Amino acid sequence: MSHFSVWEERMIALGGVCLAAVCAQQLARRGEIQPAEHSDVLIHALLSMNPESTEAVFGDLESLKPALRLLRGQLSGEGAKDVEQTRYVVGMLALERRLMNNQKALANLGRSLQQIERQQNDFAFEPSLIIENAGKLYMDVISPLGPRIQISGNPDYLRRVEVQYHIRTMLLAGIRSAVLWRQLGGKRRQVIFSRRRMVDAIDSLLKR
Repeated sequence: MSHFSVWEERMIALGGVCLAAVCAQQLARRGEIQPAEHSDVLIHALLSMNPESTEAVFGDLESLKPALRLLRGQLSGEGAKDVEQTRYVVGMLALERRLMNNQKALANLGRSLQQIERQQNDFAFEPSLIIENAGKLYMDVISPLGPRIQISGNPDYLRRVEVQYHIRTMLLAGIRSAVLWRQLGGKRRQVIFSRRRMVDAIDSLLKR
């Protein structure tokens, strides 16, 4: 039995999408994620095949709070609007819809994620290899669904193959979070019509 309300659970999942956008932006601009643990949170979410709860997908609520604060600022209008992050979030939500409407791609993604999860948990692959394999999976399964998310940043970092893989892995984790958000009853129109409820749910989460 979850100790979160349905709106809180939706915001946890949407917080995962937001965190993925932040991480992709940091990688493109700086070539790294700060703090580095945010990448670990998203990879954990990506490879959580049978989580006990929405919170368990991300490990714990504390790790998502920075993203929830950013999301709250965007929803309430109290924070500085980041058009780039918003574009990445919208792009991930759009790709999630295309993925869910493509059963072949969905099945392929599920099988491949299980394989990567085994590489991490059973065979202790290096984190860099897990990121590379997840990045390649994004290219194989998500990229053909289109339209592609255009990432802006420093060309010196964007040219690095390891940064490219890492960005794609973060986006894949964001799409996985978007799937969860949709499964919990999340809808894009709620951002317009239920914004107050979303902000209240985030406030409740941030107090925990």
